[in-house]
Amino acid sequence: MKLFSSVLMLGLTGTLLSFRGDHNDRVNLSTVVKIKNEGFNNSKVMETLFELTDVNGPRLTGSNGMRNAEKWAKEKMESWGLSNVKIEPWGSFGKGWEINKCYVAMTVPYYQQLIASPRAWTPGTNGPVNATATLVRVDSTQDMAKYTGTLRGKIVVLSSMNNETKPNFTADAKRYTAEELVNISGDPHNDEGVTYLSQKPKAAAKPPVNLRRAIDSFLLQEGATAVLSGGRGTMGTLFTSNGAPRAWDAKPVLPELELGSEHLGRLVRLLEAGKEVRLEMDTRTTFLTEDSTENNVMAEIPGTDPDLKAELVMLGAHMDSWHASTGATDNGTGTVVMMEAVRILKAIKVKPLRTIRVVLWSGEEQGLLGSRGYVKKHFANRLTMELKPAQERVSAYYNLDNGGGKIRGIFLQGNDELRDVFETWLKPFHDLGATTVTIKNTGSTDHIAFDEVGIPGFQFIQDPLEYGSRTHHTNMDSYERVSSNDLMQASIIVASFVYNTAMRDEKLPRKPLPVVKDKVNGTSWNR
Repeated sequence: MKLFSSVLMLGLTGTLLSFRGDHNDRVNLSTVVKIKNEGFNNSKVMETLFELTDVNGPRLTGSNGMRNAEKWAKEKMESWGLSNVKIEPWGSFGKGWEINKCYVAMTVPYYQQLIASPRAWTPGTNGPVNATATLVRVDSTQDMAKYTGTLRGKIVVLSSMNNETKPNFTADAKRYTAEELVNISGDPHNDEGVTYLSQKPKAAAKPPVNLRRAIDSFLLQEGATAVLSGGRGTMGTLFTSNGAPRAWDAKPVLPELELGSEHLGRLVRLLEAGKEVRLEMDTRTTFLTEDSTENNVMAEIPGTDPDLKAELVMLGAHMDSWHASTGATDNGTGTVVMMEAVRILKAIKVKPLRTIRVVLWSGEEQGLLGSRGYVKKHFANRLTMELKPAQERVSAYYNLDNGGGKIRGIFLQGNDELRDVFETWLKPFHDLGATTVTIKNTGSTDHIAFDEVGIPGFQFIQDPLEYGSRTHHTNMDSYERVSSNDLMQASIIVASFVYNTAMRDEKLPRKPLPVVKDKVNGTSWNR
């Protein structure tokens, strides 16, 4: 859709030219207009998302899907004319894993195909299985004894401690209200408790990790055939995860599938009532063991200033996903927005003073592994705070990883010196809904890898949409759950922030280096 006409462009230019910020942080409004025009009228973001998700599919770290996506991203960014495009290893990961087939159905008391997905790093049945189902409920290790000698050859339905599904009287999707944005922008010392992803549902109660490992060993020892578990998510949505470690020496477990809560609940009720339940299933999974090296993908727009081109402005998102769907909102949207941001800047032929580098991470879902591996290799060791010379040359890192919602502002991550700067940079986008700058921190994604070694790292505030309720780590995380207007808006704002950072007289101000704690001697110090 063409959102800008020439008349609108002229009107917008006149409006924007009336605004100027501080001399060092004034917005180049001519460039903002070019960014908006390219980002709205020539957007490639949904085309790129289609290629990443529908064409490449799930991208679990260590899978062939992830390796295919890395090659695709490299070729795509090369086609846009970006420089220094490469796939760079960050370290060893463990066993790779992927799904080759998944089918499970109830055949008695009647036929019903079940909504299910194998848990990551669990084996398959490696052929059709037809067996009686049996209910197992274990809340402590003492409960296991009553099942001794009763499980051989059976498919275990592992009942969660809380499997009750209730009607949902609130909308799955939401945008932040003005009141919520005011609360987000407040100092956390005066926080009234509204969180920026307050709609995320609570997970169903699960056995503690050690208990679950004991259950896995017991079921394997007793000769059960497979396990069905789950219970989180409603109306056909299931939340997926790993069912075993990826480590080379991980103990063997049974084939295990996570079921939609309605289908798991039906099996539990039938078995509790003493009804015969038979199931058939055929799941095939592959462990990939030839190469455990994992990678990030990067590309650049080189800086043009003789003195400043050695400095970096970085942006990125994690490209890896879970396996039950195509990872559209976690984090295909973040990936394609960051790719689109650099495509826009390249298309309008900016000449940044500093080098702009985009990096697409792997291993985020397993603990920020790709970004932390990259930071350790190039900038600093977070455990010792030993800094490499390049650490000082990074002005900022910008991240996007909270679903497909439009940008509503940015987290300062505790760096109050940047409040006026970011408020100035956001003003041209107030009419697009981006108004909020908050001192608050947000965690759990790749900007943390930079922030924890003293490099300014930032995550943008995004509208939640259905991220917590319907798409985050689920079988519904697909292209259909994405708004093209939201992604275009986000791409434009990211491109502007990156450009402003690259053109600033000085690097962005930094917080003091984090304190390093000596676990042996109980002391702390700053470098």
